[in-house]
Amino acid sequence: MVQHLFQSLAVAALAITRVTACDECYGPTDFITHERIVRRMQPDAQGASYGPTQELEWGQINFLQTTDTHGWLEGHIKEQNYGADWGDFVSFTRHMKAKATAMNVDLLLIDTGDLHDGNGLADATTPNGAASNPIFENIPYDVLTIGNHELYVSDIAYETFADFSTFYGDRYVTSNVQIFNQKTNKYEYAGSKYRYFTTDHGIRIMAFGVLFDFTGNSNASIVTPAAKMVKEQWFLDALNIDRPIDMFLVIGHNAIQGSTSTTGTVLNAIRAVHPDKLIQVFGGHTHIRDAVIYDHAAVGIESGRYCETVGWMAISGIESDNYYGASLPDGVPHPTKSAFDKPKTTSTSTASSTTSTAATTQGKKDKPDHPDHPKHPDHPNHPGTPTTTTTASPAPTPSGYRFARRYLDWNRLTFAFHAETSQDKSFDLRQGIDITNHITDTRKKLNVTSVYGCAPQTWCMSCLPFGSPGNIYTLLSKALAAVIINPERSTIPRIVIANTGSVRFDLVQGPFTYDDSFIVSPFTNTFKYIPDMPWSVASKLLNVLNGGAYQRRDERQETDMDLGYQFPTRDNTEACLDPGTVSPELSKRSTRGIVRRQSSTLTPGYNTTDDFGNDGDDTKHSEIPYFPQPYDFQANASFPADGSAPATVDVVFLDFIGSYIITALRKIPGGEKYTSADFKDYLPPTFLSNQYLPEYAKIAPDWQKDMPNCPVGKGVGFAKN
Repeated sequence: MVQHLFQSLAVAALAITRVTACDECYGPTDFITHERIVRRMQPDAQGASYGPTQELEWGQINFLQTTDTHGWLEGHIKEQNYGADWGDFVSFTRHMKAKATAMNVDLLLIDTGDLHDGNGLADATTPNGAASNPIFENIPYDVLTIGNHELYVSDIAYETFADFSTFYGDRYVTSNVQIFNQKTNKYEYAGSKYRYFTTDHGIRIMAFGVLFDFTGNSNASIVTPAAKMVKEQWFLDALNIDRPIDMFLVIGHNAIQGSTSTTGTVLNAIRAVHPDKLIQVFGGHTHIRDAVIYDHAAVGIESGRYCETVGWMAISGIESDNYYGASLPDGVPHPTKSAFDKPKTTSTSTASSTTSTAATTQGKKDKPDHPDHPKHPDHPNHPGTPTTTTTASPAPTPSGYRFARRYLDWNRLTFAFHAETSQDKSFDLRQGIDITNHITDTRKKLNVTSVYGCAPQTWCMSCLPFGSPGNIYTLLSKALAAVIINPERSTIPRIVIANTGSVRFDLVQGPFTYDDSFIVSPFTNTFKYIPDMPWSVASKLLNVLNGGAYQRRDERQETDMDLGYQFPTRDNTEACLDPGTVSPELSKRSTRGIVRRQSSTLTPGYNTTDDFGNDGDDTKHSEIPYFPQPYDFQANASFPADGSAPATVDVVFLDFIGSYIITALRKIPGGEKYTSADFKDYLPPTFLSNQYLPEYAKIAPDWQKDMPNCPVGKGVGFAKN
C-alpha cells in the first residue's frame, strides 16, 4: 500500500513508499543511547543536549498537533532544540499511534494550516510548496485545515484545491473557505465543510475547520466570516444532525483567544444547541504556545510554529455508550486538569504577562505578532493592548472531563523519549529514514544548501535591545549601507529605510545559505528613492515613521504574502510496530520510566504560562529576554567623512512602505510637497529585498574568512561562541 508517491518534480525525483515488512526496518535492537538517538535527522543538524524527563499523560482520546510549519520540514539545522526533521516526525507519529493501540485508546493527528512561506524547502519552487507539500503528506492526519498562506497566491490556492485537499479528502476540513475550481468554474469547498466520524474506539466526533476572518486572499478563494458561517443552513444542520455526537472538534488557523479570534463565535453557536457537550479546539496563526479554558467542557490549545513545537492534548472522563476503549490506560499517567480550574473570562493573548493568562517567553521571538498586527513587511513585534474577551457561558452542569496538555520541543531526543516503549526498541522506521534522505536530496537539488558566507555570530530579532551588536537590525543596517548602491549616485549621501517587519526570523551563527535567505527575509520588495531631499526633512523621517501607525499590508492589493504573526488513521501495514502493543506575549508533568543521560544546565527556550498553569513545556528551558523593536530602521551611507550633516540626501526605501513614507513626510515641515509621483527606482526592479543580505555575505570580510568551514553556534539565547 502506497503512503504517498511524490509528484514528478524536476527538483525531486526520489519516490518514497510505505514500509510493509519488518526486514526493512532500520536499526539495531539494542538500546540506543542519547548520542546515537540524535544522529538521524539532517546531516548538518544539531542534536538537543537534553530532553524531557516526564511521561505524557494519556486519556481516552489523545491528540498530536502541528501548526504553522511554513515549510520547515528539515527542522532547524542550526538550533539544537528543534533539530528533528519531518522523517523523524513520521517515525514519531507512527510509534505514538502504535502506543495508543497498545493502550486501547485513541490518538488523532491534527494540523491547522500555513504550509508555505518561510523556508527554502517550500519557497524555492514555483509554485511554493511543490517540493514540500508531498513531503508533508507523509503524515496521515486525521483532521487538518487550511491557513491564510494557502490563499494569498492564486496558483497556490489552486494547487491546494486540486492536489493537497484531494490527497486528504474529507479529512481536510474548510468550513468557511471555498476555492475556485478551474474545471467547473465554480467556488467549491476544499475537502469538506465538516467531518462526522467515529474513532477506532468508538468516540463520535463532529469536526469543523474555521479560518479566521481573513481578507488578504486572492480572488481565487472566498473566506466566509465566522459570524455568517454559523448562520448558514449546512452548519445548523450539522449541529442538529440525527446522529449521536460525543464531542466537537473545532480546528482552525485561528487564534484560540484574542480580539481577532473567531473561535468564540463558533463555540457560542455550538453551545446554543449543545450546552454541555465536550469541545476541543485546536488553533494556530499567532505562532505561540497557549492553552485556554473556555468553559466547563471546552478547552483549546495552540502549538507554536515553524516545526519548533508539537502540541499534546489528552482527555479523559468521556462517558459514551459507544466507547469501548480503556478509561484509564495502564502504565502511564492520566489527565488531572479540570476545566473548573480557571475563571471563564480570560484576557487575550495581546496582554502582557501581568495581565494575560497566555504569556510565553520563547527562545527566539519571545513575543509574537498579534493577528491584528502581522509581522510581514507589516509590523514588528509590539505589545498589544490588553483586552478582555468573554467566551461561551458555561452551563451549570459540572463535567467530569480531565485534561492534560504538553508542548513538545521538536527534536530527536524528545521524539525518541516519548515514542519508545522499551529501552531496546529502535526509534527509526524505514519510512522516516527515507523521508529524511529525501529531504536532504531535495534541498541539494533546490540549491538551498549553497553557502554564501559564514555568519560570524548569532543575531536575534528581539532578545537584545535595538542597536545592540547582536540585534539583527544592527547587522541589516550595515548590510543595507554596503550593498544598496546606485553606481550613478554612489557618492551622493543616502539613507536607506526598511521596516523591521521585513525580517522573518533570527540569523544563527554558521553557514549562511540560500535557505537562510528565505528564513531571515523571504520578501520580494524593490528599492525606491526620492532624490536630493533636504537633510532638514530627511533627518526627521525615521522618528516620524516610528511614531506612526503599524505598517500593515493592503492585503487586497498585495498578491505575494503576509508572512506573519511571529514570535509541526492508524496504519495497519507497518508490521514493524505491533498494533497490539503506542502581540501579545508568547506564552511542565509526572513520572518517567526510561532513564536518559541529561545535562544539568538549562538551554534557552520556551517558558509558557497558559490557563492550565506553567507546567506545559515538556522540556525545561531558561528564559530569553524580550525587547521591543521599532517599526523601521535606517542605514546611512556616503555621508561626509568629517561627520557633518549633508545638505541633501537620497531617501531610499522598500516599495512596501512607500505610502507610509508619504504619510510621514506630510507631518514634517518641508515634506508636504512630496507624493508618490516623486518615487524612482533606486536599483533595477529585478534586485529584491531578499537579495541584499546574501550579497553582503559574499563581500563582508568577516563572513568570508572561515569559508568554507563555518563555525556553528548553538542558537538564540546562548552565549556568543
